[in-house]
Amino acid sequence: MSVKAKKHLGQHFLTDENIAKNIVEGLSFEGYRNTMEVGPGMGVLTKYLLEKDQHIYLAEIDNESIEYLKNNYSKITEESFSGDFLKQDFQFTQGEQIAIIGNFPYNISSQILFKIVDYYELIPEMVGMFQKEVAERTAAVPRTKDYGILTVLIQAYYDTSYLFTVHENVFNPPPKVKSGVIRLTRNPKEGLAGNEVLFKQIVKAGFNQRRKKLSNALKILQIPEALKDHEFMDKRAEELSVADFISFTRLWKEHQ
Repeated sequence: MSVKAKKHLGQHFLTDENIAKNIVEGLSFEGYRNTMEVGPGMGVLTKYLLEKDQHIYLAEIDNESIEYLKNNYSKITEESFSGDFLKQDFQFTQGEQIAIIGNFPYNISSQILFKIVDYYELIPEMVGMFQKEVAERTAAVPRTKDYGILTVLIQAYYDTSYLFTVHENVFNPPPKVKSGVIRLTRNPKEGLAGNEVLFKQIVKAGFNQRRKKLSNALKILQIPEALKDHEFMDKRAEELSVADFISFTRLWKEHQ
């Protein structure tokens, strides 16, 4: 018995064992005892996770997958499952740290990344497979076409590494695009405390009109008088580093 991939769930089951092993080995498993896998499917990553000294939680909404995993892996029970990842509040960890791993459904990949950022205090690291384009955007650097809102909002909280590319032919069914595996490692950046909402507003407004200088793109936010001649105002959003955005947000808050 196997699980039929469901298009509406964005399922593409990885069939290459070496790639599965490499994804799992991308996590350090240091400093935490809990790991959650998102969309385990038929357990190609799960089998290697179960070898680790971790409490393994499985975020799965496909009942057919849930039954398959319970029937084929003796360590997996009803209690292993934690429902829809996007609806998690992580209360079951009782404040303990939890890593995230998965071959993520492409149709909700950005939502998954933003969910991780929302709970960054609980999530020290993540290794996951995304559509290659999303993976590249997450790990992008300033002054490149991939550098944008997603990049800055993720990298404000996590150091990002692009680990490797995965081709279409190692999935069932094959997706129409290549995939990329990335690792997020929570960084010690400070300076956003209390300014998260403003930070997101500035980043989004800047990149929503990315061809315009910030003096024009940020007008919608009512630029503080003291910042109208700031050197950043003569630049476009893609020219600012993540650290630039963080320090600029702090200045903006001080002059509101």
